Amino acid sequence: MLVTRTKSKIWNHNTNSPKFSCPSFKDIQTLFSDDSNCNSPIPNKKPNIFHRVRRVSAVLRALSVRPGPDLPLKTLLPQPESNLKETRKSEPLIQIPGAEKKIVIYFTSLRVIRSTFDDCKAVRTILRSFRVSIDERDVSMDSGFMEELKTILGIREKTKPSLPRVFIGGRYIGGAEEIRQLHEAGELKKYVEGLIPADLSTCEVCGGHRFILCDECNGSHKYYSEKGGFRTCTSCNENGLIRCPSCYYAPITL
Repeated sequence: MLVTRTKSKIWNHNTNSPKFSCPSFKDIQTLFSDDSNCNSPIPNKKPNIFHRVRRVSAVLRALSVRPGPDLPLKTLLPQPESNLKETRKSEPLIQIPGAEKKIVIYFTSLRVIRSTFDDCKAVRTILRSFRVSIDERDVSMDSGFMEELKTILGIREKTKPSLPRVFIGGRYIGGAEEIRQLHEAGELKKYVEGLIPADLSTCEVCGGHRFILCDECNGSHKYYSEKGGFRTCTSCNENGLIRCPSCYYAPITL
């Protein structure tokens, strides 16, 4: 019986051999390096790109709000609430006669301009929360409300004023931004004190819409005559509606 003898294989590491480098084995040289190099300090890694972007953004924000020679520091600080009252006192007084005990708001219910519709909806929600008498005048239901508003504000140009516009106690307050500021500051509650409480009943004639169909043209805004043919009805507005005779001058239903 013959026993085969195999030679032992021993790895001889030659320090003079060229170092092996391969892109897929970046740490191969570190594994075969001497033990003395293992205690070498690990080089500092560069900060992540996202951290660098955050640092640069913070520096830019700090520089953007730094007051310059033409920008005083007080313009960067929030203005006190008293400035709003002082501004209102300096403005010319605009009033609606006969509306001293209620709120009058000119708004639109059309969604043509989303921002305007959202402002009108937000202001109406804020005012309705006080449960006082509100006279809501929708300019989309009757264009006469827009002409009425332009006359009150003294606008003679063809341009239309922005909506909504709010009058409290017969006095002009402002638009959506002014109402939000007063409501957040808690000042709006003082304006509505002493107004007539809201009437929660519903009008049996118009169902709370405050408009009914015209009896002369049945809502078509036109009528026929034997002499002149079709003519425009002068008893209603452009939508063929007339204001409800039962609740138009009464507080609007909430």
